[in-house]
Amino acid sequence: MTMPNTMTDASPLPISDQDIYKAMKEIPGYLDITPGDFKDLYKVVYRHTLERIAQSVTAEDIMTKTVVTVRPETPVQKAADLMAAKRVSGVPVVTEDMLIAGVLSEKDFLARMGPDGPKTFMDVVARCLMARGCAALAIREKKVEDIMSSPAVTVDQKTSLLEISSLFKKKKINRVPITDQQGFLVGIVSREDIIHTPLIQQDMMCPKDATA
Repeated sequence: MTMPNTMTDASPLPISDQDIYKAMKEIPGYLDITPGDFKDLYKVVYRHTLERIAQSVTAEDIMTKTVVTVRPETPVQKAADLMAAKRVSGVPVVTEDMLIAGVLSEKDFLARMGPDGPKTFMDVVARCLMARGCAALAIREKKVEDIMSSPAVTVDQKTSLLEISSLFKKKKINRVPITDQQGFLVGIVSREDIIHTPLIQQDMMCPKDATA
């Protein structure tokens, strides 16, 4: 039997016999290998294979080890300048000995600008364009510890990619600091890290509405 054209351009997956057996058990009724049956079987096998790969890949395999961080006592202005310069939308907040104290993200800036403050980045832009003043004045004199999210959501180095992606969806976050067994920061996994993981689809792994 020849492979349907729609499959020829797909990246090959290391499909195991166990993936196929699991898929066949999920398809009810008599299984006759016609092109239609094959497509149905392939879809289920493909999902099982992706899940198996996502369970075998861990945080230490894909994490960024050089992490941009700020301290709790860092002025908000300095933290914003650093995040802008590094082109990141969120950073771990660490103590002097690299223990996680919290996480600082764009969402934290927006949330601390007052009850009538902007709710999105485009809201900030719109207010500036309307010459209504700087929306960030309410937090200008604050420190990172005043606006960060704490306690931080963290995982250890052996946490699977599947668990991390589920955590992203559940918590609606875009990044998670990675810690060692003593709780010290050793890396970070972001939505972008997951998207660029070989054989992993964005729609399967990352929520589109995450904002943290």
